[in-house]
Amino acid sequence: MNKILQYYSRKDIQKQILLSSKNREIAAKYGDNFGKRPDVLQFESDLLELAKKGASSFHVSVEHWSNPLDLKAGMSKKELDDLRIGWDLLIDIDCKFLEYSKIAASLLIEAIKFHGIDNIGLKFSGNRSFHIGIPFNSFPKKVNNVSTNLLFPDSIKAIVYHLKNLVKEHLASQILEINTIDEISSSINKPRKDLMKNNIFDPFSIIEIDELLVSSRHMYRSPYSLNEKSGLVSIPIKINQLDNFKLSSAKIENVNGNIKFLDENSQENEASNLIIQSFDSFKKKEEIKVDKNKVNRIKIEGKIKTNRFPPCIQKCLEGLKSDGRKRALFILINFLRNMNWEIDEIEKFLIEWNKKNYEPLKDSYILSQIKWHKSQSVKLPPNCSNESYYKDLGIKCPDNICSRVTNPINYTIKFKKPQ
Repeated sequence: MNKILQYYSRKDIQKQILLSSKNREIAAKYGDNFGKRPDVLQFESDLLELAKKGASSFHVSVEHWSNPLDLKAGMSKKELDDLRIGWDLLIDIDCKFLEYSKIAASLLIEAIKFHGIDNIGLKFSGNRSFHIGIPFNSFPKKVNNVSTNLLFPDSIKAIVYHLKNLVKEHLASQILEINTIDEISSSINKPRKDLMKNNIFDPFSIIEIDELLVSSRHMYRSPYSLNEKSGLVSIPIKINQLDNFKLSSAKIENVNGNIKFLDENSQENEASNLIIQSFDSFKKKEEIKVDKNKVNRIKIEGKIKTNRFPPCIQKCLEGLKSDGRKRALFILINFLRNMNWEIDEIEKFLIEWNKKNYEPLKDSYILSQIKWHKSQSVKLPPNCSNESYYKDLGIKCPDNICSRVTNPINYTIKFKKPQ
């Protein structure tokens, strides 16, 4: 207890935990039980006072509230929506093996960066895993004309679902480079069949990243808070130090409280592409549930020339006169891959297309996007009904066409015979 009090009396630790509690509900934990909720921290000294009363760790809400003390049990969705001013994306990686957690964290960070995001928080959970975060300031104020603060928890479910799909194949491959399925099965005392899905190793059978666990008033361990079970501290980590991270770094005596977990001075709209693409992926998942043969029916033989592209793609190829270049690039890469264009050909084509935009993207950004897609399986471009793409970009097809196709690639099949 003296060691805990000494730790929470440190000014650098008090400052960081108070910073992480701004506009958030907090809860102190006393051994196995949480203290009163809702609660807040107002001063750095509050932390030490709670520790003197036996608090061993501190937890903060994913959501930001106009007044956290107005929260109460049994509130309706509307009451919670009215009180919520924002939310942070918090991805909780839960795994028994630190090495696997490192692989998962590294791949998820790479996938997030792929969407043009630089402001990414990373911290050790305090046990064997990691938390990855993106501050609310990075997201657009509205998505599909809905205020983003109202898109909780659906937005987080969609984003986590999207990112899991992006990393799944690579995660499985990298884990199997370390251990065989039989070795994994033996080490966790789990039957081999429980590690498989459709006769393929499912990495999420041993690494939990569950988008369905997020609910209102969900909390996570605050940066620089102790973990009662391990005795280690949940410390923020610089992303370039992830591979070198060791548990010994999280011992109380080794903690240096000078790294922020989430930097709220992020670039506004930096995470626009991530949230828009995530909702698109999540919507397609629901559509595939209804009609499992939807994607299988869309098949194109041979390379398709530009004169057979739908009007929306033709208009996009003229260059954008306003913002939305990154979304347009996402559409075009996926569309051209479905038109059976080679990656090298797509790269040259889009470098030239980029010159037509009102303000061209950096070539390095286009090349990094194409490199990422090259390592992924071919996916459909966003559906025609997704207003965040075609309508918002001002490239939507005329209604007499758009109302008759689900996806731009259907146009090639529906309106003209294959070459």
